[in-house]
Amino acid sequence: MTTATLSIDLGAIVRNWQALDATSTCETGAVVKANGYGLGAPVVGRALVRAGVRNFFVATAAEGATLRAAIGNGPVIYVFSGHMDGDTGAIRDAALTPLLNSVDQMLRHVEALPGAPFGIQLDSGMNRLGMEPGEWSAVRDIAIAQGPVMLMSHLACSDEPDHPMNAQQLGTFHEMTDGLDIPRSLAATGGTMLGTDYHFDMTRPGVGLYGGLPFIEAEPVVTLDLPVIQVRDVAVGESVGYANSWTAPRASRIATISGGYADGLIRAMGPRATLYSGDVPCPVVGRVSMDLITADITTLGHDPSHLQLMGRHQSIDTVAAAAGTIGYEILTQLGLRYERVFSE
Repeated sequence: MTTATLSIDLGAIVRNWQALDATSTCETGAVVKANGYGLGAPVVGRALVRAGVRNFFVATAAEGATLRAAIGNGPVIYVFSGHMDGDTGAIRDAALTPLLNSVDQMLRHVEALPGAPFGIQLDSGMNRLGMEPGEWSAVRDIAIAQGPVMLMSHLACSDEPDHPMNAQQLGTFHEMTDGLDIPRSLAATGGTMLGTDYHFDMTRPGVGLYGGLPFIEAEPVVTLDLPVIQVRDVAVGESVGYANSWTAPRASRIATISGGYADGLIRAMGPRATLYSGDVPCPVVGRVSMDLITADITTLGHDPSHLQLMGRHQSIDTVAAAAGTIGYEILTQLGLRYERVFSE
């Protein structure tokens, strides 16, 4: 079998949510955008509903519709992108709650779906989504009269606890929302860990649920085992892979693994990546190609049936560091060719 196995521990996701919930002084939601960070939003969503999650966050209305079909009626599903042109049917049919980002979105929503719930996203300094302070000041009274169910913003530097931007955004969010009897949300995973000042009425952890930083105490969620297709001996001075990028400094035993950048295993990680056979590290040699990776198993002493990239010895963030990126990208790029095995 040449299909790699991606094992996903739903129980670990639930326990990570429970741990973050225990640190919150308020309601705790869950972010399941990008298909549950690449792990399967329907399956992840159902597991979290069973654990008691009642508020979910997705990026788009299409994601929200998929999640609603999986988890049924009851839980609230917030949409970060708000009410885009063309979203009205999905928002209505899937009972979604858009987080409106502009006056134009507000007009679209109240005209197309009068009385339907909505929240408002405010820009507290990230300059990405949401109403800026001046815009909010101009429409605040009108907006409040329409009955928003949430006011939210997003922190730019919450993974750096000492960054001055955190306190700056907290202050701006207070200035924009204090005195309003409307639930508020500012903290994702990093913000949740900054402390109770950032919690307000709802936290909304994302990457921490899936075993990623900055939630250092998170349980690992994914294990990736890659089958070995072929093993060969390479003599001193022979090269391996495209562009002769690695030349054997000794007589070497090289395993060719089923997996590559088409499976989300980023090409840039090649020179610094390591695979494991049990407790023995097997460095990647040569370039990561579309479907194949080569690894040096000389010190292993036997030919393995598979090698592991993520699991007991390496987290998503360790692999990300080898590729010069972040755990979010590793998770969300995990390919469709994997056989996904879920456990609880």
